[in-house]
Amino acid sequence: MSPENLTSRERPPIVAVVGHIDHGKSTLLDYIRKTNITEKEAGGITQHLSAYEAQHTNATGTHHITFLDTPGHEAFRAMRLRGLEVADVAVLVVSAEDGAKPQTLEAVKLIEETKIPYIVAITKIDKPGADVEKAKMSLLENGIYLEGLGGEIPFTPISSKSGEGIPELLDLILLAGELEGLSADPEKPGQGLVIEAHLDPKRGNAATLIVQDGSVESGEFIISGESMAPVRIMENFVGKPIKAAAPGSPILIVGFSSLPQIGATWRCVETKKEAEAEVSLAKREPVQQRSIASSDAEVSATEVGGEPIEVMNLPVFIKTDFAGTGDAVIHEIEKLPKHARLNVHVVGRGTGPISKSDVELVGSGAVPGIILGFNVKADRDAVQLAERLGVSAATFSIIYELTKWLEEEVEKRRPRAQMEEKTGAAKLLKVFSVVKNKVVVGGRVDEGEILEGQDIKIMRRDVEVGRGTISSLQTQKNAAKKVEKGNEFGAMLKIDFEPAAGDTLEAFATVTK
Repeated sequence: MSPENLTSRERPPIVAVVGHIDHGKSTLLDYIRKTNITEKEAGGITQHLSAYEAQHTNATGTHHITFLDTPGHEAFRAMRLRGLEVADVAVLVVSAEDGAKPQTLEAVKLIEETKIPYIVAITKIDKPGADVEKAKMSLLENGIYLEGLGGEIPFTPISSKSGEGIPELLDLILLAGELEGLSADPEKPGQGLVIEAHLDPKRGNAATLIVQDGSVESGEFIISGESMAPVRIMENFVGKPIKAAAPGSPILIVGFSSLPQIGATWRCVETKKEAEAEVSLAKREPVQQRSIASSDAEVSATEVGGEPIEVMNLPVFIKTDFAGTGDAVIHEIEKLPKHARLNVHVVGRGTGPISKSDVELVGSGAVPGIILGFNVKADRDAVQLAERLGVSAATFSIIYELTKWLEEEVEKRRPRAQMEEKTGAAKLLKVFSVVKNKVVVGGRVDEGEILEGQDIKIMRRDVEVGRGTISSLQTQKNAAKKVEKGNEFGAMLKIDFEPAAGDTLEAFATVTK
């Protein structure tokens, strides 16, 4: 085989950039791509899995690298894992100001799960608070062993403002890819992974794909599970129409018959007939349903302390701009405090604007539900119907704002129960008089306190024998509003039965929880 053939089979490395929120992932890519994505990101954080191509020229020539920018917010764990699963190399971004943080350590765990090599980029070295040595020590303390510090993990300090250290980082990426022996056969039909999918309001179902092997050419057909698309509208990472895509490229394909599953494999076939046959076969195969919430079943009753209680089912529907973003919303729902009387039930999820049919789905039951929209709008008809049906429909562009609103909304919807809380207990020492429903007694407070006007129950050998109210209290022959633990008292009780010496008087308050 000639050197030309060997070169043609080399594949550009696919690199996932991961790290803690606000440690400079997107800013690094901005410098590499000479763009300014971070100013466009809602709230200044990356909330999508995005793919970009870059070129790097060094002493050995000009090389292509494909980058995957992953969100740092902890809600987007599924996106980070998906990015790492398709990548050949990871770049772990760590701020020189902060060192290792929670999502730094979580990203390392995900890298270890996918078993790909990684490089540490210590960012923000131009900042006044930067301390590269301190950042390196924080990594060492968390078991991340860099070269020169007892380990083999390569690293380089960088500034995404001046570009210092970035050429060295790109060289390290290319070296890691070379050591992995990356190769592809451009003569083969294209294949790879779906990294994102969404509904384009004007053009239909679209998906972002990574070409891991082979090539994609106009006129072919792409199949992924039960979805297929003609390669008619194919765009590169900057949205430019292209006729062919080489190994390592990220591409957008428009025109899928249905949204392909994110994380699923895809491949090219030559004819529409072949594609339809493959999709038909996939539809006939049994599919293991994956739960999208803690419970997808209707729940009407449960037990608390052995007693059955009514449980309210609160339906929730999720609409997002990209299919993968729905995973982050599910993550936030699963973090909600659990309530014995409330079951938050995700009834479905989709992409695109909130529609009238979405509202009908969650508004047709006994309990009007919730629609969560993330980076989408709501149709006017949907808004009006939601108001009529009592459905709470809200849209957000920042994940932590969605989380805060959802927590407040669920707490507001949570069924309240009347509960009795014991505030005090007293032993009845003597019964002085009984006139109709008025009983005068003497006793001693053994626990807490008792108050004038308070509701009480009389216990005899741990069995409740009656209920009533404290009409008045005396202690040391003086009228009193309350009597505390350790003090004796006299009291007039309003009750319809006669207590006996030795009974226990329990005072309680009724509270709503």
